[in-house]
Amino acid sequence: MKYNFDKVILRSNTRSLKHDTQEQYVKPKDTIPMWVADMDFEAPPEVLEAIRQRAEYGIFGYSVRTDDYYDAVINWMRRRFAWEVKQSWITFTPGVVPALNFAIKAFTHPGDKVIIQPPVYYPFMNAVINNGRRLVTNQLIQHENGTYAIDFDDLERSIDDQTRLIIFCSPHNPVGRVWRLEELNRFAKICLKHDLVVVSDEIHADLIMPGYKHTVLETLSDEIASRVVTCTAPNKTFNLAGLGVANIIISNASLRNSFNTELSKAGLMMTNTFGIEATIAAYRYGEPWLEALNSYLHQNFKFLAAFVRDHLPQVKAIPLEGTYLVWLDFRGMGRSDDEINETLLNQAKVWLSDGSIFGKGGEGFQRINIATPRDVLERGLKQIAKAFADN
Repeated sequence: MKYNFDKVILRSNTRSLKHDTQEQYVKPKDTIPMWVADMDFEAPPEVLEAIRQRAEYGIFGYSVRTDDYYDAVINWMRRRFAWEVKQSWITFTPGVVPALNFAIKAFTHPGDKVIIQPPVYYPFMNAVINNGRRLVTNQLIQHENGTYAIDFDDLERSIDDQTRLIIFCSPHNPVGRVWRLEELNRFAKICLKHDLVVVSDEIHADLIMPGYKHTVLETLSDEIASRVVTCTAPNKTFNLAGLGVANIIISNASLRNSFNTELSKAGLMMTNTFGIEATIAAYRYGEPWLEALNSYLHQNFKFLAAFVRDHLPQVKAIPLEGTYLVWLDFRGMGRSDDEINETLLNQAKVWLSDGSIFGKGGEGFQRINIATPRDVLERGLKQIAKAFADN
């Protein structure tokens, strides 16, 4: 392997949210952090070199996104998703979560209804509630084999004349689904029928397991494209979250103008200098690294699934189609969420994401981040197995 994903890098004392906040979040200091969604891998070498070269220049004044930045984004979307994006469609935010909040402000009014599909990335809920909108949940259906599906009948029932927007997670975090074309078409048909704006969070679109294919929602038809705000970023793909870069792609000029008005109100105009250089390098040269990464993540998931089957038989690993976040079903343990969390943190000394924070349907689950060297993953799983065997 050209890239060494087995390399263990000590991230403590680097101001890492994932590794340096045990005291802040009241967690044991010696836990293995496998919660927040960033990777324990170095970014592609071309990205590191681009940042080094920019740092050596020594001046870090205001920076602008020039044509080479936009060309890198456009060419990536064309190569990976056969999506022809125009430069004018691309607008910038410092992350997808801020974009969700700006979109809600831009396309809805206080008291309007916004739909989410739990269990789902919890900032979706926060964005709706914190901006004074009414939260509507269209809960996913779980099949007997553990995989999830959209409840389309309930989705239709959830929509009324006060419903304005739906936040869509594709691929889905935390349940790991990569939506099939027929699912996306049915979803789009409902949204068009009811004239909903769709904010499609596709930040994990590049992290797809073998045998699956991500389809950008906006590419289904011109009709759905006119209703979609697509949230993309190199952050998850290349482990660049700390550089604060997201590209929000909106082909509908009216929607784009409304969105940009909210950005202007917030005074968001500048981009992180290193974020610009990292994005260009990643999208130009990072594809071989990404292919190797996805292969490594797939092997990590296979290792985890086998380990859980053999050593934690009361736990089920939900099949992973996309993302590097695995949804673990602890309900077979017959324990409360508090008991599961206590055992994981204080006995196993492993820090996962409590499923209940992802909303209805997350109770009894935990989300584990497998974007870490195999040795670290194995050590964490062994500590979990031993803790539950001893308790």
